[in-house]
Amino acid sequence: MELGRPGSGKRRLRDLLLKKDNRFCADCRALDPRWASSNIGVFICLKCCGVHRSLGSHISKVLSVTLDEWNDDEIDAMIEIGGNNSANAIYEAFIPEGYSKPGPDATHEQRSKFIRSKYELQEFLKPSLRILSNSDKNNVQANFASKVMNSFRSNSSQKSQLQKGMVEFLGLLKVKVIKGTNLAIRDMMSSDPYVVLTLGQQTVQTGIIRSNLNPVWNEELMLSVPQSFGTLKLQVYDYDTFTADDIMGEAEIDLQPLITSAMAFGDAGMFSNMQIGKWLKSHDNALIGDSTVNIVDGKVKQEISLQLQNVESGELDLELEWMPLEQ
Repeated sequence: MELGRPGSGKRRLRDLLLKKDNRFCADCRALDPRWASSNIGVFICLKCCGVHRSLGSHISKVLSVTLDEWNDDEIDAMIEIGGNNSANAIYEAFIPEGYSKPGPDATHEQRSKFIRSKYELQEFLKPSLRILSNSDKNNVQANFASKVMNSFRSNSSQKSQLQKGMVEFLGLLKVKVIKGTNLAIRDMMSSDPYVVLTLGQQTVQTGIIRSNLNPVWNEELMLSVPQSFGTLKLQVYDYDTFTADDIMGEAEIDLQPLITSAMAFGDAGMFSNMQIGKWLKSHDNALIGDSTVNIVDGKVKQEISLQLQNVESGELDLELEWMPLEQ
């Protein structure tokens, strides 16, 4: 298969790699990964690739995105999983408090310990997906794409567990990062901003917009919402090639109004468009104005405008959408 041939398998794989969350290694966040684990469904850097190979192909089948031949089944599985964010929502569902992922500059020992814990020992995996024996392992890894998709759907057993307080996630949160306004200057005359969202142990980020203090992202990011979800932390950074990225402001988002309202109403598709909740502006939050929770076309959504904190200037507009497990 040729990489650039329109409609080819390699072209589909390249398009997936260009998604924002796949531009960073799934395990250490190194920029521009060029390798992938085809049966797990993640893109990884060269350093993490070496550790993955040591796990054995029954756990992680490593392929080069550009140099190796991919069959259609391998490409279809990668696309169905959707990339690093979707896979990490499963494999990193339960990273212990205080446990840090390795960074791009981590030692081989640090990288190896984390990757083995994540994939081989399954220490951070959702209990419902844990593999009990080696014979099971081959089968589950071969069908991991369907496992990931099914893990976000609720069946009757999961509903029963939810009532007993045993389900790890309440649902999914789709965050649309819309735009920034009058952001702070961190380079000579401008900045190269991107947004980082953190919920519990999960971190996702937008793409970088070069030389723009009023960037428009219109980018959707997905997070799993655990039962003890806390606040959604937001940070804006200026990307620097050779030095550490500079902070351009931050804010915290109270998810309680959205989630409480959504769960109280249940199936939003049964209701007409209406307001069902509100997050009120106050002196101790970053809201520019009151933020309402609404049912819009059968979906629970919340528009939010934030004044970035701990910075000289900058505002950010977002839209949250609650997605229950049934979806």
